[in-house]
Amino acid sequence: MSYGDYVEQLTYLLFLKMADERTKPPYLAAHGAQAGNQPLSIIPDKYSWPSLLKKDGDDLFDHYRHLLEELGKGKGMLGLIFTKAQNKFQDPVKLRRLIVDLIDKEDWSTMSADVKGDAYEGLLEKNAQDTKSGAGQYFTPRPLIVAMVEAIAPKPGDTICDPACGTGGFLLAAHDYVVKHNPNLTKPQKKTLKEETLKGYELVQSVVRLCAMNLLLHGIGSQDFEPVESADALASDPGERFNVVLTNPPFGKKSSYTVVGQEGEVSKERETYERDDFWATTSNKQLNFVQHVKTLLKQNGRAAVVVPDNVLFEGGAGETVRRKLLHECDVHILLRLPTGLFYAQGVKANVFFFDKKPASETPWTKKLWIYDLRTNQHFTLKTDPLKREDLDEFVKCYNPANRHTRKATWSDKKPDGRWRSYDYDELVARDKASLDIFWLKDDSLEDSANLPNPDIIAQEIVDDLEAALEQFRLIANDLVNDAEKG
Repeated sequence: MSYGDYVEQLTYLLFLKMADERTKPPYLAAHGAQAGNQPLSIIPDKYSWPSLLKKDGDDLFDHYRHLLEELGKGKGMLGLIFTKAQNKFQDPVKLRRLIVDLIDKEDWSTMSADVKGDAYEGLLEKNAQDTKSGAGQYFTPRPLIVAMVEAIAPKPGDTICDPACGTGGFLLAAHDYVVKHNPNLTKPQKKTLKEETLKGYELVQSVVRLCAMNLLLHGIGSQDFEPVESADALASDPGERFNVVLTNPPFGKKSSYTVVGQEGEVSKERETYERDDFWATTSNKQLNFVQHVKTLLKQNGRAAVVVPDNVLFEGGAGETVRRKLLHECDVHILLRLPTGLFYAQGVKANVFFFDKKPASETPWTKKLWIYDLRTNQHFTLKTDPLKREDLDEFVKCYNPANRHTRKATWSDKKPDGRWRSYDYDELVARDKASLDIFWLKDDSLEDSANLPNPDIIAQEIVDDLEAALEQFRLIANDLVNDAEKG
């Protein structure tokens, strides 16, 4: 079976084993319960882990298939893990071996969350590397996530949301940051952190399942608290507001869906989201996510959002969104990311850091700081992946402790500095208020002796062509849609 299917089947079996363990010692004793008043498992007896151990051959296969079907009708975390679950094993012997020889031998519930969480994260990362499956689009490089979280610096009591959460990387990193920087949390604070702090939305059901399991293995969530919801985040304003939003929305195409009328006639509708809280109606998914993030934030809430380059310079709705964002929010940092970071090919991306502010006649953005991690930087996923230390200077320049005392590393005397600021008036005076700003000299253009290795040059050419193709695809889609409307 494919790697993705394997991780999914592993998820079902691990969940069943852990549900069983939590009704027995030593888990019970560790959680202050006595074996005498054993809590009931959330899994009905006839579908429990022991029921799988008792069966073999075709009986096991039939039982497993039936079990997945029935548990998929459950509510809460159970439903989240098992909805639309299917058996992908071709051979009962392999299923039996995984159950008896591998999973049953370990006590997963008493194992440290770090160990089992890291192991599962490793599986998700390996799955993301399988480019054919497209799983990479749900996986943001962990060093980038960690640096973004360190810059935003969530505190105990902050509510944290990711409206396009994939397998839960941002939510986990934010949780870990709060735990690490606040070693003396009280019991109620720990409970709040585990059950009321984190909220994720994800459109693809199979990815919701992986995210729920990833969080559960890290000790987040329970049968009564589902930290992730299967939903199209852009469809409507959920009404809930958060202190922190961290997200890497999908770098999707503009999409359309087919509508069949009463007479059977077929028409294509552009997938735009008509929302009163949006500044502009557009079929550009990334611009919609930027607007959605602004809605999700509480007053003075903090956001870090990964966006592709087109969000920085696109006209029309793009210009409207940029001008409104600069006016109504304090957009204080743009981090320009290098290519070669993402599993999706040809992505040129950036991170916006902004705070939501109350209504004001004067613009809230006074100064936009830009950190250029792209020019003369070369990363590849396999041979030279991005490491957390590559972002050290950025986090230092961001200065989470006091962002109002930032100092530029660029000046006329230091033309190689990657960190400088632009005033609001300079930004809005630019054509279409474009934020596609760079100032460093590209060494490879200046001096052929400085060219990177041939494999890096080849990869960068591929990335540029992929990015150009994506732009042409969007234009072609628009022309087709406009022709059909006309």
